Amino acid sequence: MADKLRRHSVATEAYLIKDDQARAEAEARNGLLQYDYALRMIMDAIEKGSAWKLRTSALLALHREALQGISSYAGNFRPAAVMIEGSNHKPVDAHRVPELIEELCDYVNENWENKTAIHLASYVMWRLNWIHPFSDGNGRTSRMVSYVVLCVKLGLAPPGHNTIPEQIVDNRIPYFDALEAADKSTKDGPHDLSQMEELIESMLAKQLASVMETATGKQFLPR
Repeated sequence: MADKLRRHSVATEAYLIKDDQARAEAEARNGLLQYDYALRMIMDAIEKGSAWKLRTSALLALHREALQGISSYAGNFRPAAVMIEGSNHKPVDAHRVPELIEELCDYVNENWENKTAIHLASYVMWRLNWIHPFSDGNGRTSRMVSYVVLCVKLGLAPPGHNTIPEQIVDNRIPYFDALEAADKSTKDGPHDLSQMEELIESMLAKQLASVMETATGKQFLPR
């Protein structure tokens, strides 16, 4: 595998902001807006209870929050092929994206009762990256959709300032390793999400530990 720190989409992107620094600042602002939107989505879903389903529209809405004002493709699937620099995985052709996204949503909805929150969040995290449905913002969107699924399945937005999406941004290498492990297993047979599940489980424990640290002033190290 190539340099894991450089795993990102390479596509014909229609950026509305040409300056790299200005675009980075806009991405940071949008990241906060996307997180706030995700929290509202979580609360609405919890209120709906069993009536909630993961829909394609939710994925597109979260992507729109991340890329609004930055890309003309914000909230839309990519129109052409894309490569992932720093990975051996080759994403599917653009015409297959809508169908595969529907299948992703179906998997979550059909397994909602018999799969754990960690498994469903792990599946979304990996599968959305595997499909790579957008020209840009795939990682940001997959992490947020995964977090939404985790929280809705748990029936709450876990407390703690060090959230799972924040932990991934702070140290992407374990996240990239887990994606690559699942990608590789798919070539040999059914997908193996064990590494991604262990990662999300450990990050959730760390997020919850931050609550105890704030409450007690003591450091808690998740096992």
